Amino acid sequence: MTRSWIADTSEEIEHPPIPIGLNEMTVPRTMMILSFVMVIMLITSSLLLVLAALDFQEELEDLFPKGTVSESDVQEDGRWSWEIDLLFDTCNSRLDDWDWPDSLSEQDDVFLYPGELRCDWEHQGTGDGASVVIYNRGNTTIDLILEIIGGSVEFKGEGSSNLLVNGLEGGDSEIIEISLTEDITEKDITVTATHVEFQTSTINLDVHLFKGSNERQVHVTDGDNVQVHYILWDADTGEQLDEGDLPVTGGDDSRYIKGFGWAVIGLDIEEDRGFIQDTGTTHTVLLPPPIAYGNSEGHELENTWLRFEVKIDRMVI
Repeated sequence: MTRSWIADTSEEIEHPPIPIGLNEMTVPRTMMILSFVMVIMLITSSLLLVLAALDFQEELEDLFPKGTVSESDVQEDGRWSWEIDLLFDTCNSRLDDWDWPDSLSEQDDVFLYPGELRCDWEHQGTGDGASVVIYNRGNTTIDLILEIIGGSVEFKGEGSSNLLVNGLEGGDSEIIEISLTEDITEKDITVTATHVEFQTSTINLDVHLFKGSNERQVHVTDGDNVQVHYILWDADTGEQLDEGDLPVTGGDDSRYIKGFGWAVIGLDIEEDRGFIQDTGTTHTVLLPPPIAYGNSEGHELENTWLRFEVKIDRMVI
């Protein structure tokens, strides 16, 4: 007689004994095999990473061959041959270890400034921008790594706090847009420029950011077309040299001196873009000869430092 709680099959059939070999040997062997496979995979992955790193190193060496320049090649009078500047006319000695020259244009030195700079940047909200300038004052072409330390600001074109400036020729300059990525009330950052071959060759630019009283919604960036009113002075004498209204493209604008198009970067305006009311902001910028008329041999302003006041009147939609 069968009961519901009694199995219809024998104990041996319902619960067959596990073979000793499978129970005690197969599982450990399987684990050993899996472990061995994992070790092989880890070793293979490590080798692939090493090979990739070596390939990257070779590419860097091809791009920047070691020994192509010595430290003395990229130094002038005991200083590294490049300078870094913010276009705003708000700069002074970074460490208060030098005095502003009495006459900028009459300096008898290869460098534009006696030392490193500290500059103020009054911003008008997230997305606002400014122009950083790198000057190569030596005769040797240099490759520089730029870095923004402190956060909240990035190199606009890169969307990153790091940038490679490759092949900056002697006597040349490079202007780069930086952009504010978040709304801050006050903050200090540092922009550094270091030669790719000499890690101790860092030149610093300290920037103090603070929020302006009238935040704007639209900020001029590289490639934007704007209408500005400008006033031009000799930075040394204070003599007004010109005044007028001009259309300008932010960044490189071949119609004008190099620094003029970059001077409008970061100008701000309300969403009406100036077509309804006067809502634009004003910048005062200082342009050394290399980004003014310094490359125009024989020009009456060839050696003159220029101070521009630029005010945005209208932004083209």
